[in-house]
Amino acid sequence: MNTTAISNVQEVNFDGLVGPTHNYSGLAVGNVASMSHGGLVSSPKEGALQGLLKMKSLMDAGYAQGVLPPQQRPDIGALRDLGFSGSNSDVLARAAKEAPQLLRAVCSASSMWTANAGTITPSLDAPDSRVHFTPANLQSSFHRYLEPQTTGRVLRAIFRNEQHFAHHPVLPATPAFADEGAANHTRLCGEHGEPGVHLFVYGRQAFGGARSGEREPKRYPARQTLEASQAVARQHGLTDAQTVFAQQHPEAIDAGVFHNDVIAVGNGPVLLYHEMAFLDEEGTLDELRAKMATPLIPVRVPQEAVSMEDAVASYLFNSQLLSNPDGTMTLVVPGECQEREAVWRTIQDSLLAGNNPISEVIVKDVKQSMRNGGGPACLRLRVVLSEAERAALTGRVLLTDALCDELTAWVERHYRDRLAVDDLKDPQLAEESLTALDELTQLLKIGSVYPFQLG
Repeated sequence: MNTTAISNVQEVNFDGLVGPTHNYSGLAVGNVASMSHGGLVSSPKEGALQGLLKMKSLMDAGYAQGVLPPQQRPDIGALRDLGFSGSNSDVLARAAKEAPQLLRAVCSASSMWTANAGTITPSLDAPDSRVHFTPANLQSSFHRYLEPQTTGRVLRAIFRNEQHFAHHPVLPATPAFADEGAANHTRLCGEHGEPGVHLFVYGRQAFGGARSGEREPKRYPARQTLEASQAVARQHGLTDAQTVFAQQHPEAIDAGVFHNDVIAVGNGPVLLYHEMAFLDEEGTLDELRAKMATPLIPVRVPQEAVSMEDAVASYLFNSQLLSNPDGTMTLVVPGECQEREAVWRTIQDSLLAGNNPISEVIVKDVKQSMRNGGGPACLRLRVVLSEAERAALTGRVLLTDALCDELTAWVERHYRDRLAVDDLKDPQLAEESLTALDELTQLLKIGSVYPFQLG
């Protein structure tokens, strides 16, 4: 672990491309937006273009931006593992008739929310001075449990150089080690090139009984376990002095806050959070203050300003908090924040006018993602990289004007304007998806990462 600041270090936001089978199946229990929009007609093309527009606008504003490909969907191999046989058309038709919920699960485009892809530790925090990756097992939901193997291949394909990058196995896919990735992990520091403290947030403890004062949600399941967070920290070589483990407030989970990034967001020394984010708010802040080398800047939003209902509906805390060279910060919020009067008033009167580094708010339309419960912060995986580490990346994954133009044309060629849940059984959709993904891997120059490419 480095103890001094390193220059030329950047936080790169790797956004997930919205996949060709993006649909509204209402699969995510505890995700209010996903459940309430189940059955609506989606637009994969609009979703992918909205995501690309967000990426390009941030790139144009000077932020480092990367791209991660979607998963192979529908996952016909998963249906075959579950006993469906015959041609691909036969498998899809039989699943649609006998187990429509399974068909919807294997068509999910949920990998677009790359905040769940895994947990990353920058090289300056790791004992071997390499960037460490652990793909999340996502075992809490079947449609997401299907992702980690491909996610691991994608991460290893891009971050291939063993001198700079270390990859760890997915945690055991059992309830005791339920891991939802960086959606429950925040690195806090002074500048990105300085050592950081890692805040891991969990919903429940699996072994040994609850800690003093802990309790669990009653309405929706807690997805992240303390044991999973501790295991990832051990894999990455993080010490007690570098980590804080805090329990998410169970009442927030029951209100639809299925991940911590729906109720809190941090970057640099700033932690923007709702007062219901942590079960032990003061204890969490005190431990962060004690372990951080740079003073913590907590930005607390009280319940009387923004209710839990407004927080979940607007995804204010699922915004991107971005650091600027002059020490200020930019908050990238979904358009839904403007639709809730209390939220928009809080942004203007408390955040922008408050005593904190947040100096700018950018509003982005990501409605196709939001209707499934994913805001701007869900769509990105943050990876802190030095100049040498950025140079060591494999493939063509850092966004440029040329790459953005090519990806936009790729979406226009391959994506459907409308997709109803009933369309998921269409074998032509599967063929369209495979054709698109094969072309995408060539465009990104990442090699063969999908099951159909590996034989």
